[in-house]
Amino acid sequence: MKTIGLLGGMSWESTVSYYQVINRQVATALGGHHSAKVALISVDFAEIEAFQHQGRWEDAAAMLAEAAGRVQDAGADMLVICTNTMHKVARQIEKAIDIPLLHIADATADALIADGVKRVGLLGTCFTMEQAFYRERLEAYAIEVLVPDQEGRERVHRIIYDELCLGRLEPESRRVLLDAIDALKAQGAEAVILGCTEIALLVAQDDTQVPLYDTTRIHAERAVEIALG
Repeated sequence: MKTIGLLGGMSWESTVSYYQVINRQVATALGGHHSAKVALISVDFAEIEAFQHQGRWEDAAAMLAEAAGRVQDAGADMLVICTNTMHKVARQIEKAIDIPLLHIADATADALIADGVKRVGLLGTCFTMEQAFYRERLEAYAIEVLVPDQEGRERVHRIIYDELCLGRLEPESRRVLLDAIDALKAQGAEAVILGCTEIALLVAQDDTQVPLYDTTRIHAERAVEIALG
């Protein structure tokens, strides 16, 4: 079994989900008392969040690249960045390490293609929904990406930062996210990507008939597939 390297803490709430999914998948696959081999570095999200909202992406990249190096030094055979938004600096992080980086958008695109989805809605932070780094990665797989209107994007962004990243799960906000999913379906989306690793803490497939793609689970399960060979 290979060692899965996790670069987490963005936020720690969703990093917990990664750890749970990875270990449960390994236990299911191998049985008995098996658990995953994991090397985890968890950063202080307050520092990263400040860089995000100040537009200081290169400073964020430098901080995460240094942390990724420590994950590698701890014996990891691959790197999983436990967040969608900070894949904006994935290339800078990749250059700082010698182990392969498993990109969350690539894993998600593979899942969409396997199911024949060609037009998908995307929910996430405003950075993920509005900037090119995530959308263009999906479009390279011939997947059309739809996002909410500006007001919808701002509502989703607020829920992520002001509630989910702080461990607050509000029923009213679940309704806001489900309305956003319905609106994307009305635009022609065949499915919706939960493109922030915290969204799945509040919204699940049982809440809607629109097919949902939980990037946290997809990313974590793909890491296990690689780790087990």
